[in-house]
Amino acid sequence: MVELRDDERIDYLLADQKRRIIQSQSVFAFSIDAVLLAHFTYLPLTRGKLIDLCTGNGVIPLFLSKRSKVPMTGVEIQERLYDMAVRNVQLNELEDQIDVLNEDLKGLAKKIGYHRYDLVTCNPPYFRTEDLDKRNNNEHLAIARHEIYCTLEDVLKSCSELVKSGGKVSMVHRPNRLAEIMESAKEYRLETKRVQFVHPKRDRESNIVLIEFIRDGHPEMKVLPPIYIHDDDGNYTEEVAKILYGEEGSRLHGSNSKKL
Repeated sequence: MVELRDDERIDYLLADQKRRIIQSQSVFAFSIDAVLLAHFTYLPLTRGKLIDLCTGNGVIPLFLSKRSKVPMTGVEIQERLYDMAVRNVQLNELEDQIDVLNEDLKGLAKKIGYHRYDLVTCNPPYFRTEDLDKRNNNEHLAIARHEIYCTLEDVLKSCSELVKSGGKVSMVHRPNRLAEIMESAKEYRLETKRVQFVHPKRDRESNIVLIEFIRDGHPEMKVLPPIYIHDDDGNYTEEVAKILYGEEGSRLHGSNSKKL
């Protein structure tokens, strides 16, 4: 039996009634960004290795392990979140597939080896530290959301050092930093290959962008059709409901529109 701490709870991992996840509103609970990143990510089904940076409570490896049996590693700098991720792996009996490291992503490749991974995923902090108006007084949430321990450049450099030539990097971020992301990625030999914008509603500006890079790739980029999260009534769109809840999602999304 996995032990819970403080205000932690165990939730089902959305449509998957087999996978469960330990969460805490005061420490870490995954958002729709993580769900969309997992859905957006192409991953090897039978061979290769994956590493997930800024893994939090391990939600991305948990999602991706439903689609592939390849070895996966999560990396989290916060000891409390790392502990949650370890217990989530144990809770789902995935110790043979997923391991978790309590490490700083800066200089990580020097410790574990350069260019060893076929795929790197990352849901990094979105906000610069000078964005004081958006800072959260909760230490765990502030570190997860702001570039306190790693900058955007740190993230892209680490991704480039860990992924193989020809390997993929999959990231979620904010659209207002896309130009900066693409420019910095090029410096680290990461070529932008796929971009998908996510909008809260059809008449609203995009507030999430999904990006795929290939290390040493050719300069050719696809912009995928946009994703709209909610319809005019505030319910999940059919597309998003299926991502969240599977094929039965369109039947469920009305009553669950505020879940994430």
